[in-house]
Amino acid sequence: MKLSTRSRYGVRLMTRLALNHGKGATLMRDISRLEGISEKYLGQIIIPLRGAGLVAGRRGAGGGYILTRKPSEITVRDIVEVLEGDISPVPCSVDPDACSRSGACAATVVWQRLARDMSRVLASYTLKDLADEARRKAADSAENAR
Repeated sequence: MKLSTRSRYGVRLMTRLALNHGKGATLMRDISRLEGISEKYLGQIIIPLRGAGLVAGRRGAGGGYILTRKPSEITVRDIVEVLEGDISPVPCSVDPDACSRSGACAATVVWQRLARDMSRVLASYTLKDLADEARRKAADSAENAR
């Protein structure tokens, strides 16, 4: 299964907000510049994230976007589920009634395990983890540039 650019960019956007957590709101144009993603596209991605209560927007001076919870409390699964909807590889992996053959189909066990494992892996990473990794990579890059 491939995740859409919407999810991949959404995770990058949220990681930027996590990097700035506790320092004030982050402007969309700054995220756009730093991540190389169109500001217009980020504007479309932020809407469902706001609707799900993961981010809040502030207007006026000092405006921008902030996380509504600590980075350690938001998982990659939270973000991907908001932006993708159901992330199961096939409908019958979570709903046996979705397929008339699910009771007789040998592959159902594969799809169920894939859904379980994918969900578990996405839930095992928080925005704090990703922000820490981004800081580590930036430090390594700066060290290698010397």
